[in-house]
Amino acid sequence: MDEQKDFSQIGRDILLTARNELYMNLPYLDVALCALDFQPGGGMTLSVATDGETLYYDGGYLAERYMRSRVYTNRAYLHVILHCMLRHLAKKRGKVPELWDLACDVAVESILDGLNYPCLDGGSVPAKRKFYGECRQDMPVLTAEGIYRRLLRLSLPEYEVAQLQRRFLEDDHGLWDPEKQDDQEQSQQQDEKWKDLSEKTQTGMETVLAGQSTGGEAVLEQIQVANRDDVDYRAFLRRFAVPREVLGVDGDAFDYGFYSYGLRLYGNMPLVEPTETREEKRIEDFVIAVDTSMSTSGELVRQFLACTYAILRSTETFTRKVNIRILQCDDQVRSDTVIHDLEDLRKYMDHFQLAGGSATDFRPVFEHVARLQKEGAFTSLRGLVYFTDGMGVYPKKRPPYETAFVLLEEPPMSVKIPPWAIRLVLDLPGLEKAARETAEELPDMIDLDELPAL
Repeated sequence: MDEQKDFSQIGRDILLTARNELYMNLPYLDVALCALDFQPGGGMTLSVATDGETLYYDGGYLAERYMRSRVYTNRAYLHVILHCMLRHLAKKRGKVPELWDLACDVAVESILDGLNYPCLDGGSVPAKRKFYGECRQDMPVLTAEGIYRRLLRLSLPEYEVAQLQRRFLEDDHGLWDPEKQDDQEQSQQQDEKWKDLSEKTQTGMETVLAGQSTGGEAVLEQIQVANRDDVDYRAFLRRFAVPREVLGVDGDAFDYGFYSYGLRLYGNMPLVEPTETREEKRIEDFVIAVDTSMSTSGELVRQFLACTYAILRSTETFTRKVNIRILQCDDQVRSDTVIHDLEDLRKYMDHFQLAGGSATDFRPVFEHVARLQKEGAFTSLRGLVYFTDGMGVYPKKRPPYETAFVLLEEPPMSVKIPPWAIRLVLDLPGLEKAARETAEELPDMIDLDELPAL
């Protein structure tokens, strides 16, 4: 019993030492580093674990790790804190547990391996670096959500998943299961607490790291993704609409008092006839540009077009006859397709093929659109949406229309999108949600079963 008490106290001292050393090297994480209480046990053996409120530890495990190198205990402590800051615990709901746990460990370890501090330098592990490189072919920032989608898509055999788990295992996730938490309100409050801590940390880091390289960029990139607000892609597209008169009763264009008085006085003859047209915002001229460089997959592009198609089917906001140009471009414009009817857009997606595969240069698209404007191809071009990973050569001059760069992943901090451009980071679940909600709101116009596969 005394030996157990000794190890509990030793483990606590080791955690305090690790927290102090991490604070000295990463002062922008000060509040987060102190946000967990320490408690031995918690049902965990030979590991550390957290439920978002307490860091449970095994004193013997920590002592053994500390004797080998204090770097190991520093990494274990920060590993747990990063899980909480990135809100991996709450996001586990509805996920395949073993794949989500693995994805979270990979995301956090990629941050730790990217921090250039002696207190966290555990040496380069080629197998880990290799897996990071494979993941970065699909995403510029290694987020748990992106890695999880990749693991689902790969459908790895069990022994390969087990190998990856052993490679990245650092803590026990047995206390994470949100489905088993009795108090959902308490779970939500905990998630809000860590979201607030994460946002404060982000603000501090953006101030500390502004214009300088301190080694904490890997942390900031992932925190920015985790704190990103949900985006309504439907509302975003509607900002490109322009006023148009359409057939229909305008309920605000006449006085109901006189209208009702006429009905009462003369029977079926109102004094004021309702107007036969009303002004609404509709999209007619529109450009969709697609980055076809080697970093963009044809399936992702098709999913983006499928969601856009579902939203464009809404005649409450978009006209039946449109003038949409779909451009494919890597370092030059590879194709220019004219869409005059939304059914044409569906046919285009059904036979979609990605053209290109070279480096990314955004300038040819804007030069091409400028030529089209001079030739009178557009009546009232309001905007251009560019689907890309964000990494490429941008034009220096702002075009005479709104431009939005839609990204499915947060780009690296080195990517500087021009200040005149709209920057929209929208993940695949967000795209799917926008398409499905539009179809559900307009069942007479959009058949869920006929939507292109998302």
